[in-house]
Amino acid sequence: MTEDSVASASKVKSSNPRIVNLSWAVSLFGTAVGAGILFLPINAGASGVWPLLIVTLLIAPMTYFSHRALARFVCKSPRQGEDITVVAEDYFGTGVGRAITWLYFLAIYPIVLIYGVGITNTVESLLENQIGVAAPPRWILSGVLIGLMMLVMILGETLMLIVTQALVYPLILALFGISLYLIPSWDLSGLQGDTSFSPGGFLLAVWLIIPVLVFAFNHSPAISQFSLAMQRQHGERSAQEASKTLIITTGLLVVFTMFFVWSCVLALGMDGLSDAREANIPVLSHLANVFDAPVISYMGPAIAIAAIFSSFFGHYLGAAEGAAGIARGLMPEKAEKWGPKRLAAGVAVFMFLTTWGVAVVNPSILGLIESLSGPVIASILYIMPMIAIYKVEALKPFRKAYSNYFVIVMGVIAIGGIFLGFFN
Repeated sequence: MTEDSVASASKVKSSNPRIVNLSWAVSLFGTAVGAGILFLPINAGASGVWPLLIVTLLIAPMTYFSHRALARFVCKSPRQGEDITVVAEDYFGTGVGRAITWLYFLAIYPIVLIYGVGITNTVESLLENQIGVAAPPRWILSGVLIGLMMLVMILGETLMLIVTQALVYPLILALFGISLYLIPSWDLSGLQGDTSFSPGGFLLAVWLIIPVLVFAFNHSPAISQFSLAMQRQHGERSAQEASKTLIITTGLLVVFTMFFVWSCVLALGMDGLSDAREANIPVLSHLANVFDAPVISYMGPAIAIAAIFSSFFGHYLGAAEGAAGIARGLMPEKAEKWGPKRLAAGVAVFMFLTTWGVAVVNPSILGLIESLSGPVIASILYIMPMIAIYKVEALKPFRKAYSNYFVIVMGVIAIGGIFLGFFN
């Protein structure tokens, strides 16, 4: 842990525990609600309202129980104060632990790169189309924006929590406001049923939607640092307090995100969603074109920027954690010699340069990244903690929970749905 992190931790420790828990609940919400939410209604609503209704009922327990298990994975480690990469080696041995560290990094790092592309494109479009000024050269604009996002992370956990809350609360209000705005345009005819309904087609549609929502509701990149914060704040009660906080995060995600998804689906209908998919544009951009509403055209970029910034923080935490773990595994002597502070600085330089380079190149790989990251995320979030619960003595008290079987089944379904999507 760096000196800055220690100072930050001491500040957080002295705060009101309830405020700390709420701050983390909001930060985890921000990690989950990234740029993907702008495409989520298009993907999740593609098969109609009835499959969407089923996954809406499933996603709350799926999100809560899986993230709770991952938090327990870290909170209950005999080696308190160590992140998920170190804990995995303790639980499974050096070889398997290092493999998990690599998978953890490869699941999260590409998403960080995409956020560098996303924030550059969004601000560039805002400057040229809404404000009416010429955007700076792409290499300058992307460098400044990525530098600002990383600066918040480098300056410490306390500042990250403050900035995240400053972004997420308006984001929640904006999502809620647009959801309400669309209500007069809802078309409920889709609720009357589909004459071409078949049980097999219905189950297939549900199966394909589940991975989309798993990815959209995923806040696992920040769970390790969140669990360490719970250890510092609550000691032996860290797992229980983490569970309480995750209930709040899950509630926020289900209420505000799914209301937004449902409102967009009911307002656009299957034809509108198909048009948006074919045009390969975010749902807010399509809504602006359909409704010709200035409020949406201006709020769209603002929501996208807030979503990318807030989600970048959580994903950067996870990616930097994984990169540091890989460095310790590949060159343990050098990592030990550098110390935590210099190692964190080296990781930060690597993250900045690579994210900046990808943002300048501007690849169109969001769907590919989600497809590649999805199976790994589902494996780490749903399967790995369950294996640990039944293998590791420290997690023995959690073995009798019926929710374990639910998480395992839904994890297998999610992973299967991801691979099924390749051939659909």
